[in-house]
Amino acid sequence: MAYNFLHTFQPQSIAFSVGSLAVHWYGICIVLGIVSGLSVALRVAEKYNIKKDDIYDVVFYVILGSLIGARIYAVLLFLPFYLKNPSEIIQVWHGGLAIHGAIIGGALTLLWYVRKKKKFFWQLADIFAPALALGQAVGRWGNYFNQELYGKPSDAPWAIPIELHNRVSGFEEVTYFHPTFLYESLMNFGVFLLLLLLHKYATGANHKPGITNRESQTGKSKKLSAGSIAFLYLILYSVVRIIMEQFRIDETPEVFGIRLPVFVSLLIILASVSYLFARRRNIENSR
Repeated sequence: MAYNFLHTFQPQSIAFSVGSLAVHWYGICIVLGIVSGLSVALRVAEKYNIKKDDIYDVVFYVILGSLIGARIYAVLLFLPFYLKNPSEIIQVWHGGLAIHGAIIGGALTLLWYVRKKKKFFWQLADIFAPALALGQAVGRWGNYFNQELYGKPSDAPWAIPIELHNRVSGFEEVTYFHPTFLYESLMNFGVFLLLLLLHKYATGANHKPGITNRESQTGKSKKLSAGSIAFLYLILYSVVRIIMEQFRIDETPEVFGIRLPVFVSLLIILASVSYLFARRRNIENSR
């Protein structure tokens, strides 16, 4: 097999220990993802004259809501297992965070925040969209160190070795697998770059602070309407997830014979595209 930089060392789930406290690479990757995403959100917020303190204020609640949503969603996916092993519920370093749950939890938290603070939901959603994509790109490396959520067996030069005790049942005799964490990380980084670029074209009346929902939807600006970047993130990430599910072999619930993440992603794409078309039609009718 050709040289693969991922072969240079065998990943370990624990980065280091301080006394009896073990610091896991999964947690480090999640924290790095949050920090990198926050730095992007702060830079993008400057474009809309939003104070850093306002971003720090909202991001605390959004991160908390996202983590709680991600964990609840992951637990519900495999509820029988967690009912039998309740101590596992709090052990998030085992990789039990689901991005669809994070999106739902983060969106609901943001909705609660803007109603409480009387801010504009879509403006903040657009700002956090590229930040979320970058955070996912970084955070996905936690799966590598946990040796989880890898893909089908592969003899590609970039395939990664998985230790026997981490292999999915039925694949005990296989050593090398597709590094789906790497594929998704790279694609999410591409989504991040695209969304960041779109923010250059998202200026105009419909993104100014204090604008009302009605004004944002009926404004005659030729720039992107507020919320477009957030919906584009939902569509693009859903496409990424559907592609990734074609590689993955980990156990997951199915709906009508379709892996649940694929089913949910298809629903998100359908809902997002329908909403964008409906809003566009309303804008055109109002002119």
